[in-house]
Amino acid sequence: MAHDHTDHTESPHTHAPPHDHGHHHGAHGHAPVNGRAFAIGIGLNLSFVLTEAVFGVLGHSLALLADAGHNLSDVLGLLMAWGASALANRPPSGRFTYGLRSSSILAALANAVFLLVVTGGIAWEAIERLLHPASVASVVVIGVAAFGVVINTGTALLFLSGRKGDLNIRAAFLHMAGDAAISFGVVVAGIVMLFTHWFWLDSAASLLISALIVMATWGLLRDSAHLALHGVPPGIDTDAVRVYLLGIPNVTAVHDLHIWAMSTTETALTAHLVMPDGYPGDALLHEIGEELRAHFQIVHPTLQVETGDPGHPCKLAGEHLV
Repeated sequence: MAHDHTDHTESPHTHAPPHDHGHHHGAHGHAPVNGRAFAIGIGLNLSFVLTEAVFGVLGHSLALLADAGHNLSDVLGLLMAWGASALANRPPSGRFTYGLRSSSILAALANAVFLLVVTGGIAWEAIERLLHPASVASVVVIGVAAFGVVINTGTALLFLSGRKGDLNIRAAFLHMAGDAAISFGVVVAGIVMLFTHWFWLDSAASLLISALIVMATWGLLRDSAHLALHGVPPGIDTDAVRVYLLGIPNVTAVHDLHIWAMSTTETALTAHLVMPDGYPGDALLHEIGEELRAHFQIVHPTLQVETGDPGHPCKLAGEHLV
């Protein structure tokens, strides 16, 4: 008869307490820093949005207005990312047994979709203006865009260190770094217009901005959608995990193996281990949890132990059953 030892994997001797204590300590340790970064980034960019909007109207520059719209979307994106980071640190409840960790994935996905929608509107207006170019106050464009380079570069640096470990922070970093590059492009266009009076460059710069945004956002959209659909997080090889589990002493088969992202920073795993000798004890399960964390960055494994009794076969033993 198969034995369900799922509860043993959550016992005080398994991986769960080290994971929980480690995660909460890390979350509380980094949340103030991230919160401060988000607050500073939002404040700087909101003030810059207002500056671009005012001078874009006064200087008749679509490139400045387009970038103002783009930066406004970034402010909203930063607000969503900040809110998701806060929600991800909330403890589990009877209604949300994993807490609200996956809100960070939804925020990254919403961020990408919203940015692409805004970019579509910018591109449409740029095409209209390209067909009917108007004079542009080049000096104003240069000055405001140069200010944007400084603001966006400084904001991007706030998220530089955390971009590799968190898709949400990566989204914020990509937005700000992209904005810095875009503002630099507007500066170049303004300088050319100042000396040549080729005012169509303002619209052309807007189209280039749109193309760069789409290119930078596509990867974020793909990755966040992948995690939202419970895909295996990048960098984790499912076959390698299976080989490791099969190599554990007394494990003769592994089935119902699932690996997915609980949030943009945490990965979970569930699996059934067929062990004819029965439950191996908490010490081995603790060791398995530590190995999965060290080699695969899987911090929340749940393992069910079965003996493989043919009289009581597991209904999930098929390779393609879920």
